[in-house]
This record gives sequence, structure tokens and C-alpha cells, in this order.
Amino acid sequence: MDLQAALALGMPIGLGLAALGCGLGMGHAVASAMDATGRQPEASGKIMLHMIVGCAFVETITIYVFVFVFILLGKL
Repeated sequence: MDLQAALALGMPIGLGLAALGCGLGMGHAVASAMDATGRQPEASGKIMLHMIVGCAFVETITIYVFVFVFILLGKL
């Protein structure tokens, strides 16, 4: 197996793993925010704001990997 074939197989797998990890992380963040909102409903606005900002940072990881894969696929 040469380098191009290994990259062609490895990059989509890496993208899938990055998306899986980000999905699990965002699911945990949302579950924790819902738990915190259930405990202190009066702070729901602040909790949701922090959750949305955190989810945006987690989502950028998948976007960076997606862009990186397309850049490398263009070089194959």
C-alpha cells in the first residue's frame, strides 16, 4: 500500500472519528446544561449562553478537520 492509498483511506476515517468525538462532546455539554437548568431554572439564560459558545468551539474542531481533509485530498 502506498502513501496515497493510505491517505485516501485514513482521511475519511479520521474525519468520521473527529465528528464522532465532537458529537459525543456536544451531547455531553447539552445534557449537562439541561441538568444545570433543571437545578437552577433562574440561571437558564446564562447556562444556555455558555453552552452555545462551548458547542461552537467543539464544532470548529470538526470543521477544521473537514477543511484539512479537503486540502490534503486536493494534493493526492
